[in-house]
Amino acid sequence: MVDDEPQIVRALRINLSARGYSVLTAHDGTTALKAAAEGKPDVVVLDLGLPDLDGTEVIAGLRGWTTVPIIVLSARVDSVDKVEALDAGADDYVTKPFGMDELLARLRAAVRRSAVVEGGDAIVETASFTVDLAAKKVRRDGVEVHLTPTEWGLLEILARNRGRLVAQKQLLQEVWGPAYAKETHYLRVYLAQLRRKLEPEPAHPRHLVTEPGMGYRFEP
Repeated sequence: MVDDEPQIVRALRINLSARGYSVLTAHDGTTALKAAAEGKPDVVVLDLGLPDLDGTEVIAGLRGWTTVPIIVLSARVDSVDKVEALDAGADDYVTKPFGMDELLARLRAAVRRSAVVEGGDAIVETASFTVDLAAKKVRRDGVEVHLTPTEWGLLEILARNRGRLVAQKQLLQEVWGPAYAKETHYLRVYLAQLRRKLEPEPAHPRHLVTEPGMGYRFEP
C-alpha cells in the first residue's frame, strides 16, 4: 500500500489485515520500490500523488522487473491521468473517495487474474495466435503483440474459460469492478481492439466470439 496520507494507509491496513491480508506500507515512491523488491507483494495499491516521485514513475519502475498487479488509488479523475497510469502498466484505477467493498472486489479480481496457471493450461494456442497465461504474453506469427493491461485482462479471462460462455456482467466486474456491471459499451470497444490485434479477419472473428445479449466466448 503506497500513499502519503497516513489516515488512508491506516484505514486500509486495518481493513485488509482484518480480511487476512499481510500489508506492507510506504509513504513515498522510493520506499515503495525498495519494499516491493524486498517483500515481493501479490498486489500493489498505489497513489499517484507522492512526495518524491509521480505514481507513473513508480509503475514504470515496478514494470521493469515484475508483473505484479498494480491498482492505482488516486484523487485524480481526469481521463488523461487514467490513461497515462494504465499505459504505464497499471492494471486497474480506483478514484478517491472510494468504497471499501469495491476496492476489495478489485483486489480479489487482480489476485485471481495474476495467479499462475499450472502445467499445460498455461499455453493456449489458436490457429492465429498463442496466449501464454503464465508469462502474460501473446504472440501472433511468432511476434509478441503489445496489449494494454485492460486488453490483457479481458483476453486472460476469456482464455482461462475457453470454449465456455463468459457473461458480460462477469467480464465487466472482473476487469473494471462492480460499479461497471452495466457498462456493456466498454466490452464492445475493447473486444474490437483485441480483434484488430489478433484476429486474421477482425470483422469475422474466429476466436473472440460474441454471443449476442449474453457475453463472449473464446474459441481456440
